[in-house]
Amino acid sequence: MSRPTKLFETYKLGPITLANRFVMAPLTRNRAVPGTFVPGALAADYYAQRASAGLLITEASQVSQQGQGYQDTPGIYSKDQVAGWRKVTDRVHERGGKIFIQLWHVGRISHVDLQANGAAPVAPSAIRAKGKTFVNGGFADVSEPRALELSEIPGIIDDFKRATTNAIEAGFDGVEIHGANGYLLEQFAKDGTNKRTDAYGGSIENRARLMLEVSKAVVAEAGAERTGIRISPVTPANDISDSNTQALYDHIVDGLSALKLAYLHVVEGATGGPRDIAPFDYAGLRKRFAGAYVANNGYDFELATKVLDAGAADLIAFGKPFISNPDLVERLKTGAALNDWDKNTFYGGGAKGYTDYPALAAEAAE
Repeated sequence: MSRPTKLFETYKLGPITLANRFVMAPLTRNRAVPGTFVPGALAADYYAQRASAGLLITEASQVSQQGQGYQDTPGIYSKDQVAGWRKVTDRVHERGGKIFIQLWHVGRISHVDLQANGAAPVAPSAIRAKGKTFVNGGFADVSEPRALELSEIPGIIDDFKRATTNAIEAGFDGVEIHGANGYLLEQFAKDGTNKRTDAYGGSIENRARLMLEVSKAVVAEAGAERTGIRISPVTPANDISDSNTQALYDHIVDGLSALKLAYLHVVEGATGGPRDIAPFDYAGLRKRFAGAYVANNGYDFELATKVLDAGAADLIAFGKPFISNPDLVERLKTGAALNDWDKNTFYGGGAKGYTDYPALAAEAAE
């Protein structure tokens, strides 16, 4: 029996009609073809299995080799990668699904072994993060970064622009800019990682500049109605911090709203952790932003229903539950039990813990 909630209602996201208000959050799985960073055949199976979500957002995909921070993550900067992603989007569309790709530059959260010729990762300032990355089959400390030269920043923007063009060629319904979780765009935005004294450092306006310029460039390629962005105002992920997050994100969201982006995807609280880690006015962001508000972090059926019924969000992003429940929508609709996920298979490997979680139909046939 279906449970009453707005979760299962259709939603008009720009020109796209979503079958429901479920969003599958981007989830790094480290299963791209080694050396090419092309999503393989299993990736097409994985996303197709989950196509009943109103909107799928792919795992973060680097816009350049420089933008890579973890072993075997997919890219969207080569012809082979575009072809690999095309197989994914075709399968999802065959199932009636909608899919955006998340565009990513990790900045300082990388390792020299992932960079061309063993170069140092790049960052707004040469401040090493206290954190780990997944490389050479295990976890290792991130490497010392170097500060980007002012002359290099237009090239970063061009990488996002080119990746957007590639995403459209690959058949994606849209793109999501990764501006969260302590990666490059957030590194520029927050004063704990940005000590620059040029046009991209110092004031809130200057620190927010790169995120807004990248967004403008992506919109120019994809169209505002097919562009979203993910932010995480108060997360400490990847050793990120700011002295005045409310003022910073009020400014950022005002700028994003002016660009008429389709949605704002907000990690509320600590990414994958407590929702109440720090005070922040998420309702205020929702009011400032003209597009759809996608709420993320720690949502279950009850909280999602409560938030949607209160009008505090338009769409709800679920992460790990989608890993182990390819038919999460149906399970929550009928009140069926959820499969438990296996943390040991989150990162890297093959079909185990990736495409072998059973759907209700398969369980009923046993």
